[in-house]
Amino acid sequence: MKVGFIGLGIMGRPMSKNLVKAGHELVVFDFNKEAVSDLVSCGAKAAANGREVAQECDVVITMVPNSPHVRAAVLGENGVAEGAHEGSVVIDMSSIDPTESKAIGAELAKMGIDMLDAPVSGGEPKAIDGTLSVMVGGKKELFDKYYDLLMVMAGSVVYVGELGAGNVAKLANQIVVAVNIAAVSEALTFAKKAGADPELVYKAIRGGLAGSTVMDAKAPMMLDRNFKPGFRIELHIKDLNNALNAAHAISSPVPLTAQLMEIMQFLKSEGFDKEDHSSIVKYYEKIANVTVES
Repeated sequence: MKVGFIGLGIMGRPMSKNLVKAGHELVVFDFNKEAVSDLVSCGAKAAANGREVAQECDVVITMVPNSPHVRAAVLGENGVAEGAHEGSVVIDMSSIDPTESKAIGAELAKMGIDMLDAPVSGGEPKAIDGTLSVMVGGKKELFDKYYDLLMVMAGSVVYVGELGAGNVAKLANQIVVAVNIAAVSEALTFAKKAGADPELVYKAIRGGLAGSTVMDAKAPMMLDRNFKPGFRIELHIKDLNNALNAAHAISSPVPLTAQLMEIMQFLKSEGFDKEDHSSIVKYYEKIANVTVES
């Protein structure tokens, strides 16, 4: 299949490489010329802008930072809509506000262009090995048509509902992940302050009800003082901001999400916003005056 791909960042680059490896003919665009050159060296074709991508491909994937970037890539000058034709499909895999997914989809529908919102979870490691979790909203027939394409980049692709539902699921995911990391941070900080070895405490509780994928991914990073980003604090701030806005719009209280936003804002003020979200432990270390390490 000939596929367009716009956005070759920390997630988009490995995702697009997996499409090339699977034998898909890929046309790519990004403002980062080094990233484009990297994909070209893997067998992809470079385009000058989103319009050119859409002129060559019936399906275009976008993977950019936030709602304004999706709008610009799809509906802006030299964007996908300018080069697409009736029957073209946009699969937005960015994590954005679900209300904006619906708004962009409505604009595209006026031109006869379909859209799926298909945000991902798993961070850079799972983007590299092609085991992301993908949550998809839009027409079920489109989901069925592009399921195999999405599975090239994923370990799980789940249909959630109408357009926008994919990003609702992603925001729900980000709420759960943030609160889990905070709980792990709080528990390990408590263990250290109480005089126990936090690594042994982690090993003791990970097999019980407290155990989770989040704990197994993030506790070792905290203990090893490894905060190299799989998913940056600044990106989680973006997601929680979208979650707060979406929740407030429908009068759905999210007090834990609000608390986590303030913790992450503290980390940003301390200069940790480029680090992995496991850096949440640094907030607890600061207020408890200990360091979580064995």
